[in-house]
Amino acid sequence: MSALLSDKGETPMVPAHPAPAWRPRKHLWTALGLLSVGTVGLGAIADWRDRHAFLINTSESLPNWAFLIDRGRLPARGDYVFFDPPATPLVHRHFGARPAMFGKLVYGLPGDVVSHSGNDVLIGGRLVARMKRASRLGELLTPGATGPVPAGCYFVGTPHKDGFDSRYADIGFVCVRQIIGTGEPLL
Repeated sequence: MSALLSDKGETPMVPAHPAPAWRPRKHLWTALGLLSVGTVGLGAIADWRDRHAFLINTSESLPNWAFLIDRGRLPARGDYVFFDPPATPLVHRHFGARPAMFGKLVYGLPGDVVSHSGNDVLIGGRLVARMKRASRLGELLTPGATGPVPAGCYFVGTPHKDGFDSRYADIGFVCVRQIIGTGEPLL
């Protein structure tokens, strides 16, 4: 191999190689892209998880056994609503000191008029439920409130004859502060 001499002939020069052109390193860019997509995806999943819950229903009062609950949506008439029951002695005796959330259907909206005719519960003159005199443990049940459903509250119930809901004073109207979310039946 011969060395090249400079124009003046005194110092050997190394053959000139063009500097390599910059080129992206595909594996690094791919890793960065996957990391970005993963971060955005995990953030979206976390946000969804914070706004939703999955519930397995163990009560016979609702026909479905699985619900997806949207924590940010207030219910409309006919929607399933999930809420914290009031801390009354009757609720405590039947469901424990820390009862699980209750799930019911929304029958009455703010302003709807609730009335009783014997054991029948009517909203706007339409039959929505029948009351029982005693609980399954034989305790007397007090009928729920009558009159207009207050602002920010709902009359909730179930078609089940033994449903423990707004037809009784121990549950009463369910107000926004109690509501966990609105559910969609899955199964």
